[in-house]
Amino acid sequence: MKKNIAVIQNVLLSCVGSLAAFLLVRWVSAPTYAFTRHLLVYLCGAAVFSVAGYFLSGLNKVIRTQSSSWGGRRMLGTLIIKEAGQLVLLLSGLAGHLEPGLVILAVFSDFIFSAIALVYPKILTAQVHREAKDIRNLPTTASALIWGCTQDSVDYARQAEKSGRYNVVGLLSNDPAWEGKVIDNYVVYYARKDADITSLQWRLGGIDAILIPKKEISITDAGGDGDIPEVVMKDHMNKLEHFFKRSFDVALSGLLMLVFSPLFVICWLAVLIEDGRPVIYRQERIGLKGRPFGIMKFRTMRNDAEKDGPELYAGDNDPRLTRVGKFLREHHLDEIPQLWNVFCGEMSFVGYRPERRYYINQITKVNPRYRYLYQIRPGVTSYATLYNGYTDSLDKMLVRLDMDLYYLRNHSIFFDFRILGLTFLSIVAGKKF
Repeated sequence: MKKNIAVIQNVLLSCVGSLAAFLLVRWVSAPTYAFTRHLLVYLCGAAVFSVAGYFLSGLNKVIRTQSSSWGGRRMLGTLIIKEAGQLVLLLSGLAGHLEPGLVILAVFSDFIFSAIALVYPKILTAQVHREAKDIRNLPTTASALIWGCTQDSVDYARQAEKSGRYNVVGLLSNDPAWEGKVIDNYVVYYARKDADITSLQWRLGGIDAILIPKKEISITDAGGDGDIPEVVMKDHMNKLEHFFKRSFDVALSGLLMLVFSPLFVICWLAVLIEDGRPVIYRQERIGLKGRPFGIMKFRTMRNDAEKDGPELYAGDNDPRLTRVGKFLREHHLDEIPQLWNVFCGEMSFVGYRPERRYYINQITKVNPRYRYLYQIRPGVTSYATLYNGYTDSLDKMLVRLDMDLYYLRNHSIFFDFRILGLTFLSIVAGKKF
């Protein structure tokens, strides 16, 4: 089964390359009669010769999604066989009468475009596997500094390390006289302002938390104003990048609402006919600056799905799903209405997945850093969605939070485009989130 799917996918990608090559040749040549017929003949030839090439070269036996030298040689053989067939087809005149120079251009560009169409998805897939492996190997402990220079601070540092949740990198004081001293193997660092904390972040390779023993909260180590600095994870993108991102969100969401309007109507009618109104389900989520908004989805569950209180989605076998709703979720069609959330500025295409206040309260009891996410808009997709999937437990929510904070510290326009592209490829490949 996997072999058959791989052959079909690769033949379709090969035809995409042939389509691009044919359009390029027609663009540089004079207008011809019966363009559509010639195009269809050329694409049919591409499909037939691609299939022949796959079986003659043995590429149909390769079912790995990642690239390899063994598969690469057979890919080259497949393309050579295909282009030989396309050359005969063009010379016969069945795909239009072209000058010799244009025939050479057609075959050469067909080879290049087909190779790109076939190889590029495999390169991206290999990258996904590498990044997923890196994510699985990330350390589970958080880097922390302990506030204060007393024995209570040292004892608290030992308890934090013993818990297995923290890697204590030192003690923290607002007295410059303590800087650089060592107390029971813990180095003391000085910080009084946000700028000092930022400097420490660079020096120590990132700090996830500052832990404060209860007895230290009222202590002023050197008699200053006693302010206790906090590690603030700031948004990595500047105002210009945010302007570009918002402009992109508005343009793409507006275009997609027009393109998907027929599909929107079909989904609307399917939900309405099976289970009545409401068709669009609005649920309060918390977004930019901690403000609530109504996230929009096609309703996929019965109207009484949460009559006993908030309950996480239990997967494809969730008894609350309707038949249409299950299909919509499997193909991510239930999230089409979120294009309106993006267009209105409540969401972005890429960000962090917004959560309900009920679950945010549970998350912040364990990890209060969730509030840092309020600096940016939540997204239709996210870095965490690609690698952590759907969160059906508090533990998964905490893992997702770590990934969302990583995104907050490192995101950029390029990073967003990469997430968007990988999400699209994952949906096309049938991956479930």
